[in-house]
Amino acid sequence: MNADEWTFKFARQLHEQWPRVDHSDLEHLAGALLNEDRWKSMEPTEAAVQWLRQGIPETSSART
Repeated sequence: MNADEWTFKFARQLHEQWPRVDHSDLEHLAGALLNEDRWKSMEPTEAAVQWLRQGIPETSSART
């Protein structure tokens, strides 16, 4: 998959969560993240989901 395809798919996934954000802005974000090894090594839709999950603490169903 080339960089344009990756960027488009990443932005499309984010657009599902943020429909009011202009798609071109999301493509700029995707392009910036594609420069980071962590993200470009992932499939674009998975990278988008993981990027969105940053900063959200995992919760445990077993509370004491």
